[in-house]
Formats: sequence, C-alpha cells, structure tokens
Amino acid sequence: MADHFSGPRILFDPASDVTDVFAFPSPERPGRLVIVLDAFPAAAPTALFSDAITYRLRVRPITRAVEGVAFSVGDTEYAFDFTFAAPIQGPSGDEPLQTGTCKTPNGEHILFPVSDETPTEAEGLRIFAGPRLDPFFINLAGVVATDATEKLAFQPDAANPVHGMNVLSIVIEVDTEAVFGPDAGPLFGIVGETVTSGGRPVRLERVGRPEIKNVILASKKFDPVNSDIDVRDLYNEEDAFAVRQDYAGAYRARFNANLAFFDRLEGESVWPLDDEGAHPLTELLLADFLVVDVSKPFSENSCFEIETALLAGREHTTCGGRAPNDDIVDTLYTLLVNGVAGPRISDGVDHATQPATHEFPYLVAPNPTPPDIMTLLAAVSAPPEPEKEAA
Repeated sequence: MADHFSGPRILFDPASDVTDVFAFPSPERPGRLVIVLDAFPAAAPTALFSDAITYRLRVRPITRAVEGVAFSVGDTEYAFDFTFAAPIQGPSGDEPLQTGTCKTPNGEHILFPVSDETPTEAEGLRIFAGPRLDPFFINLAGVVATDATEKLAFQPDAANPVHGMNVLSIVIEVDTEAVFGPDAGPLFGIVGETVTSGGRPVRLERVGRPEIKNVILASKKFDPVNSDIDVRDLYNEEDAFAVRQDYAGAYRARFNANLAFFDRLEGESVWPLDDEGAHPLTELLLADFLVVDVSKPFSENSCFEIETALLAGREHTTCGGRAPNDDIVDTLYTLLVNGVAGPRISDGVDHATQPATHEFPYLVAPNPTPPDIMTLLAAVSAPPEPEKEAA
C-alpha cells in the first residue's frame, strides 16, 4: 500500500509511518503549491500526532538533467517542520486538545490547532492538521498474488484494503513566490519525512514517489545480491536528495532485479537491461522524490507524467506530482510492465472510499467507525491458492 507499513521497523511504530505524500498545484488558487503528508495508518478518528516526532516536508528546485534520464537537484532547500505539543484535556471532559507548530523555511514559527476545519492562515501559507479519511486505494491481494505467482493477478472489482480507514494528515498550501522567492521553480522535488524530535534528529521514514518500497523494493526473491535482506528500513533512513554511496549499490541491485521481474510479467521485455545488468528505470526511481511543476494547471491524473516525458525525450504537458484521486497503482504497473506507451493495466480498484475534494484541505472528514486493520490485512495478505489442474 502506497507507503503503509513500508518496512519491518515501522510495524512497531505506526505513529511515524508516512503512508502517503501528495503534491499538486492548487485547483482553487493557481500558482500555489499544495503538499499533503499522511501518517499513522488505521488511525482512530480521535487520534493525535506524536509529540516525539517532527513531521517534515522538504522542497527543492530541480531541473531536467542535460544528460541521462534524471533530474538535477538544486542546493537550496525549503523545509517545513511540524511538531506537536502533548495533548491537554478539553473543557468539561471533552476529547483532548492538541496544538501544533510549523517552522517555515524562513524560520517563522506558526501555531495552529489540530482538527480545526478552519485552516490557519499566515503570509503565503495555509495549514491544516488532523484525522482524515485515508485517500489511498489499491488491490493489495492482487499485488501479493502477482509477486507469489509471477503473473499479473489483478481482478476487476477488487477490494480496497484501506476502505474506511483513517490517517493523520498535514496539509499546506504555499504561495511559492512569496515563501520561496520569485526565482524558485517552477519544477520542484518533494519528500515527506518523519524524524525524531530533540537532540540529533534521526530519520525514521521518508516518502517520495508512491509504491517504491511496498511494490518495487519489497520482494527479496529476485535479488541475487541481497536475497536475505529487507532493504526498506535502511532505505527509509536515506536522504532522498543524496543517497549514501555506501549503500547505493544494495538499492541498485534490488531495483535492477525487481524491475526486471515486472518487465517479464507480460512475456515481452520493454526495458532491456544494459551490459552491466542495470535497468533503464533504476537511476530515475532511486532519485525518489515527487516531481511537480507549479506553472501547469491542476491535473487529477498526472503522476509520473513528467518522468515519462523525460523517458520519451519530450517536454512534459502536465503538472506531474500526485493528486489524492490519481490512480497511481494503475499508472505504476503500466510503466513497469508495458513501458511509456504501452496499454494501461488496471488493478481492479479505481477509487478511494470517498474521493478527495478540490477544496482545501482536500481530504474528507475521518470515518467515525473505521474497520479493524489487522483483520483486513490478514485477509488480503493470505497466499494465493494454487491453480487447479484441468480434469
């Protein structure tokens, strides 16, 4: 699931689990950048943010590289750090109340209430934080079965395992000219992270593009170099804009092996490996950040379009990034299996529990009676039944 439970360690610390990151130009106010960080899968409708974690959104200007299929990342970084106070009891025994603080790129500290439907306004910035209905959707059973059987195993009208689930969301809308300066952009790379608060910060998890860890990096069985290692916890510790060279070889080996597996699923290779066994998508995806163009209008279905334009040697035509209603699982499997121009693959799940809106804060109110996450995960994670031989 996009980035839900993306590694062994995060299973024991769901509060720090970044489930999704979205970035798109505002459909309400063109030229402004919206960034959403969702955390804490299967959160209760009254859940609050951890006061031991910093939730960080990192933005860097990027450009298309002169050579190769990659992006050049600028040195300037615009970071938004969100920290939360310990909750206090509300009046008359009401639900506990919590406040948060946003440290902006220029060092300003903005105080805001959690779960207030009225956004907090500051110069060039709008902020919301609180429980929301999880906007993600996927045929997880089909993903698991595809890996197990080594055949595409998606069925129409499949179940979405996060149907009715909630997350904790941080949503900001940024006037990029006012906050970043008139010369920044219009192309940005964006990453969401959780890090420990206080002392020397330790990165707990980070998310850029969707399903890099849970679809592309999760399986160990195809990787001849790291077949006994789940690399995702190590990968989570990395700076998305500057991966440590000490471990880059391990990540490349996993990307190369697993991307080749996806390329075999339809029987015809569209991504031939080079003489050293490197997959054409490895370097692009290892630079794991969302790519969004704020000069383009909002688009509901443009995730990976800037990357595929780069692969095709043309100019991109949309804002890229990722909107909450974008069916990114179909887009990703199509790219991995059928290439840039191949027929579209459907995983059989086409929408979330409720679609996100086009108005701030975009994600809809939380489900007051969410289902039990463990029951659903146990059901969709069961190994596929073996095919019966014809009589």
